[in-house]
Amino acid sequence: MEALAELVDALPAGVVATDPATVENYRHDWARDTSAGTPVAVVRAEHAGHVQAAVRWAAAHRVPVVPRGAGSGLSGGASAVDGGIVLSLERMRAIEIDPDCQVAVVEPGALNAEVKAASHEHGLWYPPDPSSFQICSIGGNVATNAGGLCCVKYGVTTDYVLGLDVVLADGTLVTLGGKRIKDVAGLSLLKLFVGSEGTLGIVTRAILRLVPVPLPPATLVASFPSVVSAAEAVVAVRRTLRPSMMELMDRASINAVEDFSPRGLDRAAGALLVVQSDAPGDARVAEIAAVEAACVAAGASEVVVTDDPAEGEMFVEARRMAFPAVEARGALLLEDVGAPVPLLPDLLAAVTAIARQHDVEIPTVAHAGDGNTHPIIVYDAADADSARRARAAFDDILRAAIRLGGTITGEHGVGRTKKAALPEQLGGDVMALSRRVKDALDPDGILNPGAVL
Repeated sequence: MEALAELVDALPAGVVATDPATVENYRHDWARDTSAGTPVAVVRAEHAGHVQAAVRWAAAHRVPVVPRGAGSGLSGGASAVDGGIVLSLERMRAIEIDPDCQVAVVEPGALNAEVKAASHEHGLWYPPDPSSFQICSIGGNVATNAGGLCCVKYGVTTDYVLGLDVVLADGTLVTLGGKRIKDVAGLSLLKLFVGSEGTLGIVTRAILRLVPVPLPPATLVASFPSVVSAAEAVVAVRRTLRPSMMELMDRASINAVEDFSPRGLDRAAGALLVVQSDAPGDARVAEIAAVEAACVAAGASEVVVTDDPAEGEMFVEARRMAFPAVEARGALLLEDVGAPVPLLPDLLAAVTAIARQHDVEIPTVAHAGDGNTHPIIVYDAADADSARRARAAFDDILRAAIRLGGTITGEHGVGRTKKAALPEQLGGDVMALSRRVKDALDPDGILNPGAVL
């Protein structure tokens, strides 16, 4: 592409990479979408001006732009496009904490864990807590409206975004929101970009609300004969309580973790619930006692409670390890389906039935307290029939969630892997409205084409 020389000349040495080995490293996110294309270049921007220059060049030449953070996405949202460029924000890592306003001002390449650590130095906390918090970036979290383990009580990314700087499809940089907690001036454009997966604009700075560091939690771990009985305990708890964490692991995910990194989990359990409460004093004792009673009533065979933060964190780490542990067993199709909390038992029962129907292994973990499940379909990529059955199971799980009034994605994003199912969930009118918004902000369709819509 002759025009590529213009882009190389417009940016400092080392920002634009075209060598095949480097380009290959930026073709996929963690979903490893087999349909990913090959870009003509990777732009590793170092500040917002570089992003603007790259987007202006792309707009002038109608070249697709795929924004990319840490590459930890699970839905193919950062899969490269043939003939396009990948615009990586990984080098934009600045973090500034304003303790008086209780905000973090961060660039998109900053890792979630880095923002947490910087906030903690000031006695503050950034709550959104994906399982991949140590390796995922704030830009990617904003793009997918990421949630995580503590969102049952503390909410998801959008609840903490007070401001964004966004580069639009023509290279214009707009500033939305600010350090203000309350601000209803004008249309709520700020939230339009949270969860838009790079299809409407590219975030180059975020202002994130922080909260005081919570008290050390008490942790409860309960063993159940099945995922359905564990889910019934979740439903009972959530009628009156909102613990700070309520995570579920099924037998297959428990055993995958124990094979990968032994933690002493109960391999015979049909499911485990890991529940935490960070309520103050006597309220924490009462909350944990109420959760224990609900677990016993739902058929828990064993309940363990600890106030030791290190012991509690060991159980949480076991839950976080589920994805890499299951990945060691084969190729994966990663689900992110959710349902209203009262229907969580039905959703988990449906996943079990689908696994049996298609003869595939589907270890499942869940942010159970908010009805968000992660069925992980394992298959043999070298076996065409195994891959076919896995794909059929993937599609059936999406349909099951929709039938239950749920969603095809609670936090990973639609990306490219779930795009075909989106119209069934949203309906024709909402899809048409979404495309009108996309067309208004990106009339030439250069921003992350093929993703979401």
